[in-house]
Amino acid sequence: MVGREARKYFVDASGCHDFTHVERVRTLAKRIGRAEGADLFVVEVAALLHDISRAEEMRQGGGFCHAEHGAGEARIVLGRLGFDADFVDRVAHCIGTHRKRKGAAPESIEAKVLFDADKLDSIGAIGIGRAFLFAGRVGAALYSGKEAEHAKDPKRYEYTEDDTAVLEYEAQLKRIKDRLLTGAGRKIARERSAFMKAFFRQFAREVDGRE
Repeated sequence: MVGREARKYFVDASGCHDFTHVERVRTLAKRIGRAEGADLFVVEVAALLHDISRAEEMRQGGGFCHAEHGAGEARIVLGRLGFDADFVDRVAHCIGTHRKRKGAAPESIEAKVLFDADKLDSIGAIGIGRAFLFAGRVGAALYSGKEAEHAKDPKRYEYTEDDTAVLEYEAQLKRIKDRLLTGAGRKIARERSAFMKAFFRQFAREVDGRE
């Protein structure tokens, strides 16, 4: 029921934030939630709805926070489906804090689980694929050679042709493992981060003709 409603928000969504991302986050969130003793129904519903405002945010070039907007939209969806107020509040908190921006930090274990699951999908082999997919969507080159310089001010390059996958790694992705909030999430992150580090090291060697 919730999944059917959630899918409506992903028609023509970009490949890096389509419904397959939602499905992967749901799977990860349930895995982490089980390990952390979270309410799995709250976790699953929050995962299904966490990015329902993402497509609109991307269409506007990052003009608003999809987490904050999505929490409000989720309240409307869940209210229409007849969920009680307490459950809706718990899910909305998870969605509203899954970016951990503007002082909105995850407080419940369910919110921490969703935060970690969402971040984990941006690293490892899937994360590499998504980074290149996003860069291609905004018209970026394979690499610019200026990533080290641009990484000092990554916000300046979001949603522009200078936002290469290599820049995304240097400015954001290699730090994800240090931001996670649950033990289970950090354990998964270690392996994914190691793979990603090895990939970009090899990428640099091939760019330089050393391999």
